Amino acid sequence: MRHRKTRPILDRKAAPRNAMLRSLAISVVMHGHVETSIAKVAAVRPIVERAITTAKANTLAARRQLLQSFTEPAVEKLMKDYGPKFKERNGGYTRRILTRQRQGDAAHMAILEIL
Repeated sequence: MRHRKTRPILDRKAAPRNAMLRSLAISVVMHGHVETSIAKVAAVRPIVERAITTAKANTLAARRQLLQSFTEPAVEKLMKDYGPKFKERNGGYTRRILTRQRQGDAAHMAILEIL
């Protein structure tokens, strides 16, 4: 049953939404930050947080689990950089900074960055 299984829809079907969130998560991992709308930041933040938590294990199983969602260079960065960096930290690896309103559609923008 799907009781109370809510996720942000972001006005897209499932496949394009998952592709967009995957792309945003990879961008955050590779570049350290990304600027997008507040709704997209709220949707991609748990994905990045879970990925960093998984990378902290530094095992083959964790690497294979990350490879299901991320590219090889992104997994390398997660395992080599972010895993050891946040070894002692229990969650809260990202920060959301509100920036501006986009001129075209007046959407509220935010930066999602890794600490």
